[in-house]
Amino acid sequence: MTNVVTCDYINGMKAKRISKYPEHKSGASVLNDAVALPGVGLSVPVRAAKAKLSALLELVAGGQEITITSDGEPKAVLSPVGKRETQKVFTGTWEHLKKMPPWRGGPTAEEIIREDRDGRGW
Repeated sequence: MTNVVTCDYINGMKAKRISKYPEHKSGASVLNDAVALPGVGLSVPVRAAKAKLSALLELVAGGQEITITSDGEPKAVLSPVGKRETQKVFTGTWEHLKKMPPWRGGPTAEEIIREDRDGRGW
């Protein structure tokens, strides 16, 4: 008998082991791949963004704007929801519209389509 298992070895295997991972700031590993581009700000390659999307969203929720790049070119921007700029609503008046140059007229859309179809032989 050369391979004998003792009780101590089995009890050692059954013991629960609790291991803790070192705590770090969320998004810290994402910042290893991030680059600050002039005029763009913090940018992350698309592969790193795919791998660390949760951490990126936490950074964005904290107010950071992040640009996602592909082949070094900016492709998309992650920004906080409240930071979006609203578009201006046209509040022109009739006086403003009267100052516009008059519409000279021309064929209607129906006439253009009919002419195109006749030219193709439809």
